[in-house]
Amino acid sequence: MSEQRLYDGPIIDAHHHFWDPQLNFHPWLSGSETIPFRYGDYSAIKRRYFPEDYLADAGGHRVVATVYVETEWDPRDPIGETRFIHGVAERYGAPNAVVAQAWLDAPDAAEVLAAQAAFERVRSVRHKPGGPARPEEVGQVRSLMSDEAWRRGYAELGRHGLHFDLQTPWWNLPEAEALARDFPETRLILNHAGLPSDRSEAGLAGWHAAMARFAELPNVAVKISGLGLAGQPWCVEDNAWIVRETVAMFGPQRAMFASNFPVDGLCGSFDTLYSGFKRIVADLPHADQELLFCGTARRIYRTQPTAFRLPQGTTDLRTPA
Repeated sequence: MSEQRLYDGPIIDAHHHFWDPQLNFHPWLSGSETIPFRYGDYSAIKRRYFPEDYLADAGGHRVVATVYVETEWDPRDPIGETRFIHGVAERYGAPNAVVAQAWLDAPDAAEVLAAQAAFERVRSVRHKPGGPARPEEVGQVRSLMSDEAWRRGYAELGRHGLHFDLQTPWWNLPEAEALARDFPETRLILNHAGLPSDRSEAGLAGWHAAMARFAELPNVAVKISGLGLAGQPWCVEDNAWIVRETVAMFGPQRAMFASNFPVDGLCGSFDTLYSGFKRIVADLPHADQELLFCGTARRIYRTQPTAFRLPQGTTDLRTPA
């Protein structure tokens, strides 16, 4: 890797969350119960996380805009989450785009999607499709991406000009390929680089092959985030090859960096992640780096140009106004 100067330009964080699980019910965050989670114990993030906390975590990195992604808020009230986060945006200027919750196989999916699309900052929706938990289960179990009711809901996205944010492990990408081919007018954005958690030689080979096939489709993009490993601190050495191969497969015009904070705070600080990303791509042309850190997210999510700010009178970044 060359010794070129690290990227120091503006950042649009393409995937993060705000929440207050004590005030707004989240089945996985509110209360003492926990669910199986890819990073293990996540009790440290079962707390309020608002823009004050985010800006303190971001520190000296020039975050100018963000994309909020649904937080598995109470599934009985998807519109409530969107209303909540637009209130946050009105106060803080961010998030500048929203990935809303919608249950695509629900009887009222069409109505929910129409309501979500009416909000100023909603650009996409997410509904994790489940499916095989291991590569060995592919063929025995299928995800919701192959369910006809779910696909009818997916078909509604194009009617409203909405993207779809897909969180699924790489072994389910053949189903995602079929989805992208069948609905070419809908942009499909793969979250967390296809979740390459198996870092064995066979696991990485399987991930790479699946990602390369998926990247051939013109209406797909990818977020480089969520690369943490359970019980291990995030480091460049563990993730550099994955980051660089993802960029090579999708190109900077269809790839974007994201923090996945506060979730990825379980694996490393914001500075560890973003300084790591900057080191990994330091030898790319500056124009490519600008796309990865800012330009691609701005174009795909059409981020609102409001400035990320603290309310007047807020002095302690970790103390809510």
